[in-house]
Amino acid sequence: MEVMWAVGQLGAVWLAVVLGLVMLPSALGISLGISEAYMWVLVKTLEWATIRLQKGAKKLQPQMPRTPTANGIIERDETPMEKEITLLHRADFEFSHIFYFCRKGFEAIVEDEVTQRFSSEELLSWNLLTRTNVNFHYISLRLTVVWVIGVIVRYCFLLPLRFTLAAIGITSMIVGTTAVGQLPNGSVKNYLSEVVHLTCSRILVRALSGTIHYHNKENRPQKGGICVANHTSPIDAIILTNDGCYAMVGQVHGGLMGIIQRATVKACPHVWFERSEIKDRHLVTKRLREHVADKSKLPILIFPEGTCINNTSVMMFKKGSFEIGGTIYPVAIKYDPQFGDAFWNSSKYNIVSYLLRIMTSWAIVCNVWYLPPMVRKEDEDAVQFANRVRSAIARQGGLTELPWDGGLKRAKVKDTFKEEQQKNYSKMLVRNGSVG
Repeated sequence: MEVMWAVGQLGAVWLAVVLGLVMLPSALGISLGISEAYMWVLVKTLEWATIRLQKGAKKLQPQMPRTPTANGIIERDETPMEKEITLLHRADFEFSHIFYFCRKGFEAIVEDEVTQRFSSEELLSWNLLTRTNVNFHYISLRLTVVWVIGVIVRYCFLLPLRFTLAAIGITSMIVGTTAVGQLPNGSVKNYLSEVVHLTCSRILVRALSGTIHYHNKENRPQKGGICVANHTSPIDAIILTNDGCYAMVGQVHGGLMGIIQRATVKACPHVWFERSEIKDRHLVTKRLREHVADKSKLPILIFPEGTCINNTSVMMFKKGSFEIGGTIYPVAIKYDPQFGDAFWNSSKYNIVSYLLRIMTSWAIVCNVWYLPPMVRKEDEDAVQFANRVRSAIARQGGLTELPWDGGLKRAKVKDTFKEEQQKNYSKMLVRNGSVG
């Protein structure tokens, strides 16, 4: 009985600390300076670790292998294909001309520019989270001791704290939206719904030790518009709703996610589709247009890439989001990988494993840029508009812009696309044209 009493007392103290020092300030949108102090200590520790690594690397330089290039496994010649083919055609055709295509083929096999976007971003220096970095070797006992202390702090203190906050945030979201959903439609219901969503999102951000810097807030998405952003992680939605409310768009799920969806849709006009409905493009477009036409409804949040990319690039935007009409509010999200890897490689980790990795990282630090609103031009089709928005997001976030479909993460390249590339190659070889 004494043991049970002691455990109960310890649990009560723990909840009081969490509620008083973390949950209440986050719900009110204020800071007690704890997060700032934690980040200061963390930055200083990582700087010290980097210096130790550099000093140790100089001593062990003869034994250490050559560091690979920062851009990847191989060094690429970035000369455009059309220019190289033109140079080859200065003389009559020779059998050696095919070596250009052989080289490009080997480069794609060793390290193509698509699949490497579906693996975690490589760090320039060790962040004390893993010992598997290709550039990391045993350096000193002090560094190892700091790493061990970090493991204890992350798993024995931060993980229980974050799990507690996440449980409180999710429970508050379900209970709060369910209660608000019972109210009649009107301004009071809309106001309380936004309060619940903002409050719970702030609690969930604290559960990730999130430090988010929002830029150009005057460009924040307005009601009746469409917010589009690059996609790195499922927590992108939490990052954005921490600063404003959105109507989510997505497929109906089961389990805990399904419970949250059914609760939130009662209080907020989210747009959830059944699995059979989401394949019907016309139905999806119709429902989204109806939502956008109502200027009193929250802006729709859409991730047009359709899958998570590793925070180094922006891939092809699906045109469906840009056929709806209305004003597009682009948002660029860029995470700092030094403090934690926010990228979700869904083909390698399930959602539970991913959340465990996130909650045992040092912190989630990112920058969010609100870009000026954009509208479709009269002489512009949906694909061109999508590419223009994607280019703006890539430039602002310092991301590489790639024309490839993110669906290649799980699907093979379509035969029609292969045939199109073969035709382009043949045109250049016979000098009958070039890629448009």
